[in-house]
Amino acid sequence: MTQVLPRAEVYREAGPGEFGFTNEDFDRIAGLLQRETGIHLPKSKASLVYSRLAKRLRALEIESFREYCRLVAANGDERMNMLAALTTNVTRFFREPHHFEHLKRHVLPPLLDAARRGAAVRLWSAGCSSGQEPYSIALTILSLMPEAASRDIKILATDIDPHMVAKGRGGVYAPAELGDVPAEMKRRWFEDVAGEGRGAVRAVADLRALVAFRELNLIGNWPMRGPFHAIFCRNVVIYFEEATQSQLWGRIAPLLSPGGFLYIGHSERVSGPALGALDSVDITTYRKSSGARP
Repeated sequence: MTQVLPRAEVYREAGPGEFGFTNEDFDRIAGLLQRETGIHLPKSKASLVYSRLAKRLRALEIESFREYCRLVAANGDERMNMLAALTTNVTRFFREPHHFEHLKRHVLPPLLDAARRGAAVRLWSAGCSSGQEPYSIALTILSLMPEAASRDIKILATDIDPHMVAKGRGGVYAPAELGDVPAEMKRRWFEDVAGEGRGAVRAVADLRALVAFRELNLIGNWPMRGPFHAIFCRNVVIYFEEATQSQLWGRIAPLLSPGGFLYIGHSERVSGPALGALDSVDITTYRKSSGARP
């Protein structure tokens, strides 16, 4: 098992193409990641940092992490590549399905009735990765309102990683990625794509029209003002320290409309001042008090 050695020593991973990796290098990388994204990396993640960034060093023909840290400090494009490499992008369609069942049964029916009368419906997928979550929201909407693309209904999908945002916007997925999508949904809302790999499919235009993909750093400035009728922020804040988590919930709560819903990850809990505005109503599901101000 690879371990981080005392501060004066050098960390190396066995195998070809080894790079010098000191504790100072790790501290610089971890510090930059936390400043830029809010993600906290403990020393126990040194092996992960090495393995994910070693590919960048090989591609750039750089011989040490010290040299790579200098490059990242001076080059914004490579800094973004580094952040993308260290950001976890675990996702799948209809992950934590109880949230989509709750959305379908308790949240969408009155919203879609209002949309038929001309009202706007707004939802947000925060930390959308490569798009499976917002498309799952869109598919849930389409299961109740097949003509939703012709109404004023929009899902904002944001992620810090531009590569993931680009994939989501393209809406192209390998067959294995659609394993949790019901067969009838796949037949109706995805189409075969030539030249994208065997069996690749793309979300059809009406499905893609419901989702607007944007790059967004959750600890940076937010251009949107809401309000949103539902926000999915799941399996994101677990990578933040407690104070950052509380700050994030405190920024999200005001963007919910009164009576709006917040869905979070199975190992997450809302904390801080936001607790005063949000009531727990189901498994990892919160509702904003109707009396709370937007």
